[in-house]
Amino acid sequence: MHLDVILLVLATATAVAAAARSTWSPCGLSMLSSLTPFGERSRGHRYGVTAAWFVLGSTAGGATLGLAAFAVTTGASSAGARSHPAVVALVAGGSALLGAAVDARVFGNVLPVVRRQVDDRWLSRYRGWVYASGFGWQIGTGVATYVMTSAVFVFLALAVLSTQPWVALSICAGFGAARGSAILLTTSAQDPQELRVLHRKLDRAGEPVRRLAIAVQATTAVIAISYAQPVLGLVCAALIVVSFRILRIPAPAGVAGK
Repeated sequence: MHLDVILLVLATATAVAAAARSTWSPCGLSMLSSLTPFGERSRGHRYGVTAAWFVLGSTAGGATLGLAAFAVTTGASSAGARSHPAVVALVAGGSALLGAAVDARVFGNVLPVVRRQVDDRWLSRYRGWVYASGFGWQIGTGVATYVMTSAVFVFLALAVLSTQPWVALSICAGFGAARGSAILLTTSAQDPQELRVLHRKLDRAGEPVRRLAIAVQATTAVIAISYAQPVLGLVCAALIVVSFRILRIPAPAGVAGK
């Protein structure tokens, strides 16, 4: 399989994992508490309209990040990255392996980074479409608020290494859309009690999703490194399995069997 296709698949999978894990940021959870059906009713707005503006804004935020990736990818393509596929694969794999290690807290509690939240005073100052799209844009960029997983940086690296500018832009926009779509989890929260039930479920799912993000990055590392150096890929897979057992992190399907 061509490296461009492999990087596209890996970048997409990592972007989805990054978007999912990012839901558990303080900012993400705040949005799930603030933009609810009963909350929007109290402000005289329709929840469906607010949610649509939020997702639209988050997609635009992802596209904004994508414009930066587009520029860097264009430069990488011009520099002739395509002519060194083995090096590109090793860099991609190394980035994913480092990301998995950071998320697994091998280096201590590095995450979260940025540590910024949106300004909830917007809720009382601006019209619904303004605060919804504004919040969504900040969430969708992935780096304007709390960054909870290294997968955000890993999928960016993979997108850039693909050396296909439009692909990089599309992946980033897709990340923004996926990140913003988490707001739809509050659709069933018609009153405070139902919202509390939702947040209890989110509390239980937080750690499994964190581990899933680690697994996706680890699997990405093995696949990318194996493309360049199959033996090194096997060694990497073995080390990851051993590390997962030591850290008590479930091994991702497909890595343990390599």
